[in-house]
Amino acid sequence: MKDAAPSHGSGAPSEWIVRWSHLLAGDATVLDVACGSGRHMQWFAGRGHSVTGVDRSPEAIEAAGAFGRTVTADIESGPWPFTGQTFGAVVVTNYLWRARMTDIVAAVAPGGVLLYETFAAGNETVGKPSRADFLLRPGELLAACRDLRVVAYEDGFLAEPARFVQRIAAIRPPAPVAGQPLRALLKGN
Repeated sequence: MKDAAPSHGSGAPSEWIVRWSHLLAGDATVLDVACGSGRHMQWFAGRGHSVTGVDRSPEAIEAAGAFGRTVTADIESGPWPFTGQTFGAVVVTNYLWRARMTDIVAAVAPGGVLLYETFAAGNETVGKPSRADFLLRPGELLAACRDLRVVAYEDGFLAEPARFVQRIAAIRPPAPVAGQPLRALLKGN
């Protein structure tokens, strides 16, 4: 499986993110968590989406600001800056902070999409990150998305560059519409 280099903030967007971008509604707002210098913000802004990026690095945020709204925040030791807000898509690549996983998933609006890709257990055998704190355990991403409809999921090894990853594309079910039977929502009617 060929994939873009996993650089955190620069270069081409992740092949996984590009592959599943079609799941977003045309008017979806996008939150890029740990956005780095904004490679995914650039990708989605180029497709007409309103984008917001969050990162703790002022230098990264300055670069990402060329593509949309940015928020400088240390989401590992500070508060979640998007409490009560939802987005049509939430994108996360090469980042894991378990204490924020619930907040990240909760930020996906009804009918919205979560695109998440990061390192998994086994990566310690081929490079960094190698600490268990930064590697998803088997099935962990699936468990975090238990309330979402999983469209695609992978857990395995990618050769170029060598790394173990988990990645998911998942959709939050749309909010019920008054008078519309639940089965119509599930069929997408």
